[in-house]
Amino acid sequence: MEIKGEIMNISSIIVKARQENVEDVKKSLEESGVCEIHFVDKDKGIIIVTVEGKNVEEEIQKVRILESLPKVISADMHMSYCEEELEEMMKDIQTNNSLAEVNSNKPIEEINYYGSLKGKY
Repeated sequence: MEIKGEIMNISSIIVKARQENVEDVKKSLEESGVCEIHFVDKDKGIIIVTVEGKNVEEEIQKVRILESLPKVISADMHMSYCEEELEEMMKDIQTNNSLAEVNSNKPIEEINYYGSLKGKY
């Protein structure tokens, strides 16, 4: 995402609240002006929001604002995205031909899967 010539970061935040406080927290989040609400699960006390910033430090400042709102139990950054990082990954994919192996007609037993880190560290 680019705004006025600046590359922006965007991160998803999981906000947790007690079930009985979800509507109050949702209203506080809306009024905060630092996030956009995308999902609310009142039964689980979870609200998913996104924050944007010109850098990670700005995003973290916004997360701290969310954490400090009344009746918020926690506000944890779940995923962060930066346009520059995506461009670098796309260049890497194009240069090292890593997708060619996945898209080949190899038998599944011959393809190495590296998606799970469980037990590797």
